Amino acid sequence: MKKKYDVAAFVWPSYTGDEPRTRMFWQEGYGEWQTVNNAKKNGAKKPVRYSYDRRPLWGYVNEANPEIMEMEIACAAKHGVNVFIYDWYWYDNRPFLENCLNDGYLKAKNNDKVKFYLMWANHDVTHMWNVELSSYTNEVIWKGAVTMSEFKTIVERWITKYFSHPSYYKIDGKPVLMIYDVFNFVKSFGGVEGTREAVAYFRKEVKKAGYPDVHLQVVTRNGSLKIETHDGSIIDYYRDIGFDSGSEYQLIGFIKNKTDFMDYEVVMSAAKQQYEDMDAQKDVCYFPHVSLGWDNNIRYKEFTTPVIENAAPEKVEKALREAKKYVDTHDLPVPLVTINSWNEWTETSYLQPDTLYGYGYLEAVKKVFVDEEE
Repeated sequence: MKKKYDVAAFVWPSYTGDEPRTRMFWQEGYGEWQTVNNAKKNGAKKPVRYSYDRRPLWGYVNEANPEIMEMEIACAAKHGVNVFIYDWYWYDNRPFLENCLNDGYLKAKNNDKVKFYLMWANHDVTHMWNVELSSYTNEVIWKGAVTMSEFKTIVERWITKYFSHPSYYKIDGKPVLMIYDVFNFVKSFGGVEGTREAVAYFRKEVKKAGYPDVHLQVVTRNGSLKIETHDGSIIDYYRDIGFDSGSEYQLIGFIKNKTDFMDYEVVMSAAKQQYEDMDAQKDVCYFPHVSLGWDNNIRYKEFTTPVIENAAPEKVEKALREAKKYVDTHDLPVPLVTINSWNEWTETSYLQPDTLYGYGYLEAVKKVFVDEEE
C-alpha cells in the first residue's frame, strides 16, 4: 500500500510589496526580493571565495498574487510538498506580513492541494532585514513578546480567520499551531505559570469553536538550550507548558565548532545528532526536520559566517531519506517532516527552483516521498 507523507515547507512571507510596512526594510517595493536582486552589489566587502551565485527561475514574483500562488501550489503538490507552514507575525499590536497568506494562498483556487498551518514567529525584530542598517542588529524595532490582552486578540484571529479554513492542517482533528521562540512566549506571560494559564485559555477557546483541542508545537532548536534570563530549557518548557510536539526551523544553530565555510555534511550530522537527542527524551513527540543549507550574507554588507557550501540536491536527498526513515521507525501521530524552506532565499535554504540547481531540490523531495512510494 502506498504511504503518504506530510511534507511541510516553511514559507517566509516577505516576497511582496503589498504590505505598507515592508517599505521600512525594502524600499524598492517588492519585499525582500530587493535583497536577492542586489546581492552582487552588496557583496563588495565579501571574500574572493564567496559569491551568491543563484537567482529565482520564476523571477521576482509577488507571492501575494493568487495566480502566482496557484502556480506555486501546483508545483509543490506535484513534487510531494503538501503542507506550507506560514511564518506568522504580530508586532505593534497588529499582524505583519499576512498578505502572502491572506491574498495569495487563501485566494488561490487550488489551495486544497497543499494544506497550511501557522508558525508564530514571535522573535524580536532588529534592522537585519534592511541591508543598509543590518549592522545594527542589537537595536530592537519591535518586540516579539505580547500582553495577555493581545494574545486573546491573536487567538481569536487564529481561530476565526485560519483554523476554520478547510485547508488548515490538523492532527487528530486539532489545528496545529507552532511557536518559534518559546523564551519570548514565556516572557509574554511572566513565567511558566502565566504561560500555562495562557495556553489553557487558548485550548478552551479552540474547544469552544468546535475543535477537540489545539495541537501546540514548539521549535525545539537545541532542546537543552538555556538562557540566563529564563528559568528552564526548551525541553523543560515543553513539559511544563504542555506542548504536544516539537520540530525545527533551521539546523545551523546545532553545528558545533563552526568555521567560515563548511560542507553540507555538517548539517546532515547535526540532524542525525538531534534525532538521537530527541529519542533520549522519551516523553517528547518529535517530527524530523531537513534544512537545505545556510548563508545569510546577502542581508549584510560585511561578511558573516558560517556559510554552508555544497548543498547539492543529491546530498539533500540523503537528508530527506534520513528524515523519512525517522518517521518510518517512530510511533508518530502523523508522518510529518518539516523542511526549511519553501522560499528562504536570503538564508539560502529553499526548495524553489533557481539558476544553480534548477528544480533539483524539488525533484529530490519527489523522488524520496512520492516516486519511491508508488
